[in-house]
Amino acid sequence: MINRNEQLELAKLAEQAKRYPDMIVAMRKIIEMDGELTDEERNLFSISYKQVVIAYRLAWQTLSEVVQDVESSEFQREIAKKYQKTIKIELMESCNEVLTLLNRYLNPKARTSESKMFYLKMKGDYNRYLTEVANSDDRQRFAEESERAYRDGFEIAKTHTRVTNPMRLSLALSLSVFYFEILNKKHIACCLAKEAFDDGFRGLTELDGEAYRVCTPILQQLLDNLKLWNNNTTNTDDTNEFHG
Repeated sequence: MINRNEQLELAKLAEQAKRYPDMIVAMRKIIEMDGELTDEERNLFSISYKQVVIAYRLAWQTLSEVVQDVESSEFQREIAKKYQKTIKIELMESCNEVLTLLNRYLNPKARTSESKMFYLKMKGDYNRYLTEVANSDDRQRFAEESERAYRDGFEIAKTHTRVTNPMRLSLALSLSVFYFEILNKKHIACCLAKEAFDDGFRGLTELDGEAYRVCTPILQQLLDNLKLWNNNTTNTDDTNEFHG
């Protein structure tokens, strides 16, 4: 019989050793047990897959640059295309694995607003990662799933949490990135990020030390994105409407 505490300790040790595939194995065993995940287990689950998928996404982006580089030889570009297909398969397998765990085990067991928001954000994130590499036939489906999950999570956040809730801010951040990068709805992205930043910034005075420490990096990322998007959309209709 699988011991939950033993698997939890293995997951934490694997994180320390940066053995993220081992961490995933341990967390999968915990997820398949009865009961909702604790906050600690939930965070370890997120970290385990995030680290693996980040590596795949970086690899995909690097190979995309080689494929598109006019200074690369035709031979280099062909090898990069073939290698990119391998990375794509592995990336999609990992993303689909996360989505299966969310749909089969985690979302049905979620009882608190915090856990529901957490899992819906993950569902949005991993569908968004799939849109980045999917063929045109599948891209629309993944984009729709991503937007639905983000919006459902954000609606829960607006109903049940304060404007400074870290998960609420994270959902606003992810949803705004989705609108800007995936759907190319720049005006909506900027408005959403600005509203979340302004509301969150005003609420900082009400927070204690730990809550303040958790919120400020997310607010900073929202602000950084707004500055970047503003620079990238100068003189466009979206930007003029946003600043007006």
